[in-house]
Amino acid sequence: MLFLSTRVLPRGGGVGRTVSIWDDHNQVRFLPDLMATIQGRDILLVTHGFSVDQLGGEANLAGWASGLTLGNAVVLGILWPGDSRWIPKIDYVTEGNEAMASGDLLADFINRNFAGALSLSFASHSLGARMILQTISGLSRDVRTLLLMAGAIDNTCLSSEYSRAAGKIKNISILSSREDEVLKWAFPVGNFVGGLLSRGTPYVHEALGREGPGIPYSSNLLAGWQIQDIWQFGHGDYLPGAQLVPIPPVTDLLGPVPAVKAAWSAAFMSGRF
Repeated sequence: MLFLSTRVLPRGGGVGRTVSIWDDHNQVRFLPDLMATIQGRDILLVTHGFSVDQLGGEANLAGWASGLTLGNAVVLGILWPGDSRWIPKIDYVTEGNEAMASGDLLADFINRNFAGALSLSFASHSLGARMILQTISGLSRDVRTLLLMAGAIDNTCLSSEYSRAAGKIKNISILSSREDEVLKWAFPVGNFVGGLLSRGTPYVHEALGREGPGIPYSSNLLAGWQIQDIWQFGHGDYLPGAQLVPIPPVTDLLGPVPAVKAAWSAAFMSGRF
């Protein structure tokens, strides 16, 4: 598996000036390697959220990708510096800026190098939603599918701040859980302070990954996003720390409690792809 990175350091640090390419052995790769991998293929680009360093991101994304069933499609991981540039954990309120800068950088890279890809799809976890939506905003082509898992972003984002990005996507899926304690407590405080410090207007809406989308719904948003409370889906349950055993693709939120939650989220992506 290959990874596209906007990082300048493997831990902490900010956004670089160029996108670097890594493999799942944490070795640097080069543009011809990437071009050969994506040529004529459907591509799924997936990213992590806040407080994840480079090695952690590689492990989380490679593990999740091992549970996907996407036929001949290629999965690429996206690594970005969401792991506290200044003070660990505390600077969450400014990490949205790192996500947006990473999205701008990645969009430019994709526009210049992905012409040979058959289609583009995206998936994200947590604050990675902002990075992905910022990326899609800057793309010069449309997107096939988007999955936003536990989105740490306002639930109005698809109809307001990122409505332009949403309009480029054929199908949008969301996974949200009211049992997500991180989004219940940390998100409202972090977004309120973050709005005061960096964007002028505090964000006071619910998190997309807890309550689902705000009205009006985007016309390309697929139904079914609220995970059953009985499943106890927490913020860290969507991505694994190790390789998964794939399960058959699923398309809805019904059924028994999944034995391996991250395998279930991967199967959900497979079903919606």
